Amino acid sequence: MSKQTILGRVTQLAKANINALLDQAEDPQKMLDQLIRDYSNNIAEAEEAVAATIGNLRLMEQDHQEDVEAAKEWGGKALAASRKADELRSGGQAAEADRFDNLAKVALGRQLQSEKEARTAEPTIAAQTEVVAKLRTGLDQMKAKLGELRAKRDELVARARSAQAQNTMMDAVKNIDVLDPTSELSRFEDKVRREEARAMGKQELAASSLDAQFEQLDALGDSAEIEARLAALKG
Repeated sequence: MSKQTILGRVTQLAKANINALLDQAEDPQKMLDQLIRDYSNNIAEAEEAVAATIGNLRLMEQDHQEDVEAAKEWGGKALAASRKADELRSGGQAAEADRFDNLAKVALGRQLQSEKEARTAEPTIAAQTEVVAKLRTGLDQMKAKLGELRAKRDELVARARSAQAQNTMMDAVKNIDVLDPTSELSRFEDKVRREEARAMGKQELAASSLDAQFEQLDALGDSAEIEARLAALKG
């Protein structure tokens, strides 16, 4: 799969209009389930393809860095050979000096070649970097769309269950005479009211006990204050 094909698929899927698709569906929940499966599969395939694209880009970047370092290294060798030639020439060793100058020329040629290779790779690396950024953005959008699909599916399921529960409840209510004191509903209501009354009684009892404890604490505080004042008078 080419990079352009990957990018096209990612962009198309990321821009899909879910609401429009659902409007045309006979069974929205079933369609959402299928879309979720398709999206999950497409995302997995796209992630593999994007990973391969990123891997190729990293290899190109490594090669470029090696060319840059090689150019720097050959430049250093050329400088060293040239200086050695100058040193030999000043010492009267012209033939040996020429040999080192030739070595410097060879090193400069290698430097020039490495620099050319580095410059040639730079536009391709820049283009690949832009493609990778777009692919990553597209993947993020696809994952967001998948989250939207799942949320809509969950919402539909919850609404369907709620509607089913309401219908079940309404069918049950139809079979109960809410005005009949002997009905199951009335008896259950009486039971609930008795439980509520017991709870209120326990709350009042607990509150009164708590008030008594705080009154006792206040009395102890007053007694302590009186003792303190008496001690101050005697002092």
